[in-house]
Formats: sequence, structure tokens, C-alpha cells
Amino acid sequence: MTTVVTGATGHVGANLVRALLQRGALVRVLVHRDITPLHGLDVDMVYGDVCDLGSLLRCFSGADVVFHLAGHIAITSRGDQNTEAVNCMGTANVVRACKDRRVGRLVHFSSIHAVVDVERDSLVNEECLLADGPRDAAYDRSKARGEKIVRDAIDAGLDAIVIAPTAVVGPYDFRPSFVGRILLALAKGRLPVIMSGGFDWVDARDVAAGAIAAAESAVPGRKYLLAGSWRSLPEFANAVARVTGVAAPHVVVPRVLAQACSPLAEGAWLLLKRQPLYTSYSVHALSGHRHVSRERAAAELGYAPRPFEETIRDTCLWFEEYGFLARGTCLEAGR
Repeated sequence: MTTVVTGATGHVGANLVRALLQRGALVRVLVHRDITPLHGLDVDMVYGDVCDLGSLLRCFSGADVVFHLAGHIAITSRGDQNTEAVNCMGTANVVRACKDRRVGRLVHFSSIHAVVDVERDSLVNEECLLADGPRDAAYDRSKARGEKIVRDAIDAGLDAIVIAPTAVVGPYDFRPSFVGRILLALAKGRLPVIMSGGFDWVDARDVAAGAIAAAESAVPGRKYLLAGSWRSLPEFANAVARVTGVAAPHVVVPRVLAQACSPLAEGAWLLLKRQPLYTSYSVHALSGHRHVSRERAAAELGYAPRPFEETIRDTCLWFEEYGFLARGTCLEAGR
């Protein structure tokens, strides 16, 4: 079987490609620019872009399964010009190419952010509404619209599955993700203050395993939330501290205060022409999606995410091995 992965050089994509190769799959990847995360891997590369239908048609020719991970992440409320183009138009192109090339199954990666916020103590599951209202952030709306495009195609007969991970952390984070950059800042002692609030964190390797299980055994049209476990940001920082020995921040700012100050902080990051870690959108995200159900994935896919502490340890060790952290950063206990 020939398996195609879009977004293969991203964090989850790099883990998924490695998991597929370990299972003996013939893997073809759609690559855009940087192929560093794929160096040394036995994959067939097709250069292209999800916004270029012609490149997708070339890439999907003869494919049995397509994993569509390519997306544009934005952590500001307004997003940017690529948010809609990649997450919506790109997904529409993927659907069209799957139909044209008669792909056996599409596994579409949505996001927990595509789901509308529920009340603080309410359960988030696959039946929750999509965040497609005018008050929702641009990224959330784009992922919701991309998911709806796939859902409409399913209703029209396409064999497709929807995967929605929570906040992803884990190894093979070659272009450190938003969560990866927070972890690195903590491991280097460069984050003296942290906010209250938290999120459901899931290991990239577990997301990859869940997606493969869905591709192999899910009923057409099913959606799965791939969650891990909820931890507060201070708990996240303490987990990093136990692996690295670098003290966690002693100052915890209440989320309400952080939200009030976020526009100034976001502006400062932009003036410095650096990717922000702290925006009004990121603060808002830390207040929602606390209770995310993984019951459907567990029952139907055998999905069983590993312990949070194991993920933090392995991620720190990988960052050290790859050179993002200095040698010796991780304590012997972390090894």
C-alpha cells in the first residue's frame, strides 16, 4: 500500500512518517521547502503545496491512504493571510485530489481548537459544535471550516476520518512548535514568570499511533478526539524542572491579569520581529477545553496515551540530543 502524508515535515508529521516506516509502509510525502525533518528516511518526496491542486494530483496518484496534516498555525486572534488559504482552500484541494485520484481513505487532521469552547466543567467530545462564529479566533474558524469541507465530502460519499488532537508535545520537534518553544524556554531558565491555566497535552507519538489505527480500522465518517491529560502550566513547568534541574518559575500570574496585559506583550513581540509566546489568543486557549474525552478513540481504536511525565522526559532528551539544549541539560534521572 502507498501512503501519502501532507505536512510531513511538521511536528506530528515527522512522528507519523517514522511510525509508518516502522510498520513497513511505502511512504510518499508532499514537501514544500525545508526537508530537514525527513533526512535519512526512506520516503518518496513530491515537491508541492496544498494550495496547488496540480501538485496534489501528482502526489496522490496511486495512493491508498492520505494523511492530511498540512496546516497553518496562528496564535494571534486575527491570524494572517495564510490561515484561510492553507487550512480551508488547501483542504478543499486535498478533498478534490482524493476524489480525482480515487484514494482509498483520507485521514484529515483537524484540531481541538476547531471545537467551540464549552462551560468550564463540561465534557468536550466528538459531538460538540464547531467554532465557526464571528467571535471565534481566525485559526479556530479556519480549522472548523476545513473540517466542515471534509464532512461535506463524507456526506457525498468520500471515505474519510477526522482526527482532532489536543495540545501536542513530544520528540521530533525539528522546527520547535509553540509548545516546544515554551518547553525550551523553561529548560533554559528563560521564562521567569508563568500564567495560571492549563491545557490537555498529548504526545505526538500517541497522535500518530491513533491516526494509523483510525486509517486501518475506523468506520468511514468517524471523528476522534485524541487527548492526553490536562495539566496546568505550573505543573508543566515543574515536570520540565524535574528532568532538567532548572527551577520552575516562582511567579504565577493569574490568567485574568495575563489576559488584560496580553495586547501589550503581543505588540512587544511583534516590534522585536519575533514569534510571540504570549498573546491574547494563547491566554484564552489556556482557559478552555479542560475535560476532553478520549473514550471513543479508546473503545474503537485501542488508543492509550502514555503518561505526561514520560512525554516531557523524552521531549527534553530529544531536544538535548538534537542540539536545542546543551549537552548535560537533562539530569541522569531523566535518562
